[in-house]
Amino acid sequence: MSGDPLPGPGGPFPGPGGLEGLLRELAPQALGALVRRHGRGLFDACEDAVQEALLAAATQWPADGLPENPRGWLVTVAARRLVDTVRSEAARRRREDALALATPQSALLGPAPDAAADADRDDSLHLLFLCCHPELSAPSRIALTLRAVGGLTTAQIAAAFLVPEPTMAQRISRAKQTVRSSGLPARQPAERLAEVRQVLYLVFNEGYTASGGEDLTAPELSTEAIRLARLLLRLVPDDPETAGLLALMLLTDARRPARTGPGGVLVPLAEQDRSRWNRPMLEEGVALIGRTLPRGPVGPYQVQAAIAAVHDEAPDAESTDWPQILALYDVLEGFGPNPFVTLNRAVALALVDGPAAGLAALAPLAEDRRFARHHRLLATRAHLLELLGDPTAATAYRDAARRTTSAPERRHLTERARRLETERPAATERPSATGRPAATEQLSEPDRRPETDHRPETDHR
Repeated sequence: MSGDPLPGPGGPFPGPGGLEGLLRELAPQALGALVRRHGRGLFDACEDAVQEALLAAATQWPADGLPENPRGWLVTVAARRLVDTVRSEAARRRREDALALATPQSALLGPAPDAAADADRDDSLHLLFLCCHPELSAPSRIALTLRAVGGLTTAQIAAAFLVPEPTMAQRISRAKQTVRSSGLPARQPAERLAEVRQVLYLVFNEGYTASGGEDLTAPELSTEAIRLARLLLRLVPDDPETAGLLALMLLTDARRPARTGPGGVLVPLAEQDRSRWNRPMLEEGVALIGRTLPRGPVGPYQVQAAIAAVHDEAPDAESTDWPQILALYDVLEGFGPNPFVTLNRAVALALVDGPAAGLAALAPLAEDRRFARHHRLLATRAHLLELLGDPTAATAYRDAARRTTSAPERRHLTERARRLETERPAATERPSATGRPAATEQLSEPDRRPETDHRPETDHR
């Protein structure tokens, strides 16, 4: 940053979020540096010290101007606060001794806040690895990542996941205890990156389609997931799957403004006003996946991003290149069995070869005890039955509505059942003479919470 003009007292701060955005970007870097230097056993104390340093920066920087090395300033001030805290607690004498032994004497003497020798070292990736520790459950990984790296408060995380704040606080506390007591096992960097990507994708999915509650989306989660994916790509710029993940998030979230109507009603993809899509985000995602795919090797996130790009580049629903989407799902299936990939391929097949072919492709999922009563499968089957003119479609919609925990989805499925029950039979949509369903299909978007790392992305909502 030394090559850029630094704001003086009261001057504007760099970045789109001003001072707040800058501090949010630097916070995980400072925390990662402290945890690396002083050990996982002081995770909580490191976190508290960084928070104090952030408060000091928020007070001093507007008055004194931005230091030449803001990250170094935060790391050094936080390290001093950490040392002071440990020294002041007699009951933690052994921890103080361990800290003193682990801390270079030069650091204890305290250089200028922005002149630390390793001030330019970014430890955010190490912090992400710790938060995505393999011994943590997926919910705990998500909570700790949002707290330590994302900077969200416990109350914000609890509200986003619709759980009581004390419950979320306990989850985060237990996760920290696991991190403190367990070292990172010997794993290849690619394995650790895959774990981090999965956590970020889970966060994004919950934000894009909330698993429960009255709102279809939780924008603060999907926005934070995109921010963290950008951070991860900056840390590993040559990793094509991380680029694919970010592209997938951008291409998917670009549709969010058009996904709900008045009163939060769900708007299927075929009915969305595409002029409301976030065009800059869409173009960024298309450009990113366009640069990434030729580099190889191709992975599941890149394929899902390519599917999302095909949807987003179509000027209207009727122009969607379903044969290309079907071919991409064939590629995605090659990465391993996944019921949601099978579901979405069946959707694409129905839109290429007709609803009967799609129903036949769904048949194996009905034999999967984990998936047979999942509301996504039931909703997709209901729609294909509707396209065939089958009178049991309304009952199937109501069955799907009873299974979902999302209020907007429940209302959408119930309304479709009601419409079928009140319409004259002649008005029911039927396949064309070719056996293909009408181009204005209204399938609900497939679930984004499968049990494996690679997930479907037909996105029909």
